Amino acid sequence: METNPAMDSHQLYTMNNYLLSGQETERLEFRMLKATDFGDWLPFHQDKRTSEFWSGLPQDPEAACQQDIDRTLSRYANSLGGKLALILKNTQELVGLCGLLVQEVDSVQELEIAYSLLPKFWKKGYATEATNTCKNHAFEHGLSESLISIIHIDNIPSQKVAQNMGMRLDRGTTYFDNQVHIFRVWP
Repeated sequence: METNPAMDSHQLYTMNNYLLSGQETERLEFRMLKATDFGDWLPFHQDKRTSEFWSGLPQDPEAACQQDIDRTLSRYANSLGGKLALILKNTQELVGLCGLLVQEVDSVQELEIAYSLLPKFWKKGYATEATNTCKNHAFEHGLSESLISIIHIDNIPSQKVAQNMGMRLDRGTTYFDNQVHIFRVWP
């Protein structure tokens, strides 16, 4: 990785610590997403409920899945954080993706906690478990003064996850042509 010589050691440390690879919770392991996870992640994009709120995504589930994986791998390569694979410890199944992402919202750089779970794992507490781990990691390592989640205004289940990790509605805005709420949490 090329670095800017003007960066101080804290900036370099921060850049390298957005990823929670190797972190664990009681039920989940975080690991880097791999291109070979395509088949395990494809059911997320095949279920219409996962994209019902967000416009601008490819209509073909395979194209949407590939775009999702490519975007994540690009984030890793460019030190912009990224969602990691959440692996269920007792079965080694892929549960979903969750992680810290560097985002630009309304011309301001923010650190987002992003999360998506396979529908068969919804309503089991995995999203809250994973997002709280991301939140704690970010604040323990001084990665940001606050964290956001960008959530479509109609996506009530994701808003509940944000509230479960202590986030509060900060404001509304438009993000990639979608009306969203910005939820925020401070240490």
